[in-house]
Amino acid sequence: MQSSIIKPGLILDFDAVKRKMEGTVFAPALEGMKHVKSEEGEMLAMPFLDVCKLLLPVIDKFGAAMALVKSDIGGNITRLENKYLSNPSEFHLLYSMVRVEIEAKTSKASSSCTNGLLWLTRAMDFLVELFRNLLEHPDWTMSQACTDSYSKTLKKWHGWLASSSFALAMKLAPERKKFMDVVGGTGDIDLDIEKFCTTFSPLLEENHKFLVRYSVYASVGMDDLKAS
Repeated sequence: MQSSIIKPGLILDFDAVKRKMEGTVFAPALEGMKHVKSEEGEMLAMPFLDVCKLLLPVIDKFGAAMALVKSDIGGNITRLENKYLSNPSEFHLLYSMVRVEIEAKTSKASSSCTNGLLWLTRAMDFLVELFRNLLEHPDWTMSQACTDSYSKTLKKWHGWLASSSFALAMKLAPERKKFMDVVGGTGDIDLDIEKFCTTFSPLLEENHKFLVRYSVYASVGMDDLKAS
């Protein structure tokens, strides 16, 4: 039975979601994750992008430290969403956007949806690892948690300029306790972080597996793509 809050293929009314959801800042995204797969088990385009959008308020709580990350995530969401809106019936499945570009030999373009999905997924990997660190290492500062997460996820795909920019941004990381109090709201923040990590990780891994599979098939090497 479909939720009255989120319906596959539709753009969310985020204000309605916020009114109906209580608890931590993760609550709307956790609700959205229940709807990202079709009955056949395929990844739906807008529900997946909606979940990513619902994580933007979480990123907001980091303040200036995550401004670049938020901008990158928002840009890739918009790119994929615009592609979906250009033909909702053709692109209702997330991976259909990639298949079309691979067939047209445009998947390696910097402005491609394939590129957008890859970097969106990588950024989400970073967020999952960051919150896993906050859950598993209560003695770490926010800067430690962010730096370790970056090293495990995005750093290997970034060149010197991007890595230097991130290191500089981490100097603006918020104080950990204040941050956790803000994102905790009226709910159990540790429980919701655990749910977020365990529920979202398999979806991101599915994206990577698809990109690797199609990269090999089409000889485009997308999942190895690096930034400057």
